Amino acid sequence: MENKFLLLEEKISKLVEGGVCIAFSGGVDSSLILKLACEAGKKQNKNVYAVTFETKLHPVSDVTVSKKVAGEMGAIHKIIQVNEFENKEILNNPVNRCYLCKKSLFVNLTEFAKNNDLKYVVDGTNADDLKVYRPGVKALGELGVVSPLAELDISKQEVREMAKSLNISVASRPSAPCMATRLPYNTELNFELLEKIDKAEDFIKTLGFDVVRVRVHNDIARIEVTKENMIKLVENRQSIIDFMKRSGFVYITLDIEGFRSGSMDINLEK
Repeated sequence: MENKFLLLEEKISKLVEGGVCIAFSGGVDSSLILKLACEAGKKQNKNVYAVTFETKLHPVSDVTVSKKVAGEMGAIHKIIQVNEFENKEILNNPVNRCYLCKKSLFVNLTEFAKNNDLKYVVDGTNADDLKVYRPGVKALGELGVVSPLAELDISKQEVREMAKSLNISVASRPSAPCMATRLPYNTELNFELLEKIDKAEDFIKTLGFDVVRVRVHNDIARIEVTKENMIKLVENRQSIIDFMKRSGFVYITLDIEGFRSGSMDINLEK
């Protein structure tokens, strides 16, 4: 892993030389890249831009966390507001939704880079992301976005280990994917429903759960937590039921398979 880390440092240093903006969610992947970019920027006397998308489909916490972490690292933090709901195709949540969303977001970011004379747009796609259903990766390639972690075959676990060694504050932060992943494909996306799901997940997290997904199938809310936390969830069932019933959820279930990233992709070709 040490060799990969050195290669990553070298790769990011070269990107910083040309001028760089980083798609920054405040997650561990983009935070590792931003940390190394800021260190290279200090040595080269170059500004490093961390750009966060404020959207209808990403958790509200992304903006709050990204502001904090970008400040810790000394990056210039910018926020680009994008309303995915203006795209009628995305509203229908098709199986290629991730492609359409990424294309929409990164067209904005490449325009930002161009307007600020920055040669490279960088994102935190890692090697594990290439092994699952991620149609958005195609959009990144079409727009020339650089993904150093994926290029150097650096896995999520390796990212976390590197981030921990650099004392990055979000080294253990769980992934926070697009809120549309909480609904089945070909289901109309409704902002009010997604907002309710986001608040429900946030509430459950206040009870001591790091990883939570509330997936909604019509009237059924299917809660995913890690297998070791299932008993704890049942012990907190009444608080969760009360909160979710007040929010308008009808049937509330625990998924006994436990948390699985991309569980709505089960019937898709990988």
